[in-house]
Amino acid sequence: MKSALHILLSIVLVGIHLVGISQTNGFKSDDFILESKLNTVSEKLITGDTITNQVGLSDQSSIQEKKQKATQKVDTVKSIKLIEIAELSSDTIANEEIEPKIGSPIAKINDIFSISNIFWSIVLIVIGYFLINILIKITDSLAERNSRYRFTIKGLIPIIKILGWALVTTTVIAGVFQPPFETVLAVTASISIAVGFAAQDILKNIFGGIMIVFDKPFQVGDKIEIGNYYGEVVEIGLRSTRIVTKDDSLVTVPNSEAVNNAVSNSNSGESNCQVVAEIWLPIDLNTAKARSIALESAQVSPYVYLNKPIVVLFVNEVKQQRSYLKMRVKAYVSDTRNEFVFMSDVTERVVKELLRQEVIKKEDLI
Repeated sequence: MKSALHILLSIVLVGIHLVGISQTNGFKSDDFILESKLNTVSEKLITGDTITNQVGLSDQSSIQEKKQKATQKVDTVKSIKLIEIAELSSDTIANEEIEPKIGSPIAKINDIFSISNIFWSIVLIVIGYFLINILIKITDSLAERNSRYRFTIKGLIPIIKILGWALVTTTVIAGVFQPPFETVLAVTASISIAVGFAAQDILKNIFGGIMIVFDKPFQVGDKIEIGNYYGEVVEIGLRSTRIVTKDDSLVTVPNSEAVNNAVSNSNSGESNCQVVAEIWLPIDLNTAKARSIALESAQVSPYVYLNKPIVVLFVNEVKQQRSYLKMRVKAYVSDTRNEFVFMSDVTERVVKELLRQEVIKKEDLI
């Protein structure tokens, strides 16, 4: 009888041990092991009945008590196993519910646009802004100190702007936010669609500014005419071009208009440009004498550029129902910034000399 009890207890312990192992092998293996152990216990119980019959009727009551205890132990093991299975199932379901949340797009966006990333991106943008402005001021200062290479040096300013902001943008995106490639594609597509509908003019101006920088129809320092405006180019930005007129007015022209419309450039990157001074004179004027005076007046001007020719032309014009000769003195100024000063100086010298030599009279001037 003691040997039968020992066998029964050994079976129970082995069953408990196998139950613990089955938790790592999945629910299906757990059910199978449990079922097999219950069958084993049942077989042992049957064996116990056989032993009981062999021992005799006198020991039947003791064997029944042992059988009841064994059955209770098996039921206890089964209950514990069912509880463990239920707890494991609930944990698995909870993990399955949590995992999608952790890997969801919202969680990824929160990781990318974290407070620390936003902070460092703002810091980099501010630093880049100041560095770009410092480089522009240094470049402009060097250009002003060297008149010979002023236009060449000033031509670097738009390139510094474009490359500087491109570097800042790349550093912020690739160095700080570090978005996945799929996210970059999705965001780029979304931005492209939004910009395509809402910011077409801005994109035209930006691409226009890039075309101006690389195609160079004009550059900073040139004297150009766009539409009804004529003046010196002082800035070529990503969105617009700014020129200063002869009246010292700052005019902003969108880059898309500067690219799509005709542009007249007076100097094309050179420090000198042609200046035309027009003087209205009477029809019976001695043109030979007037031409000689005009040539001499232009040659003695402190602003003239003598390496290029000086030309004097006469054109018949009708004004206020009277016929006049319009004298046009075409000469080159040494510095484009002295264009209007040179024009005024030549006009004053010619008129004074014509009056002094009595080539014209005061009443002939209009």
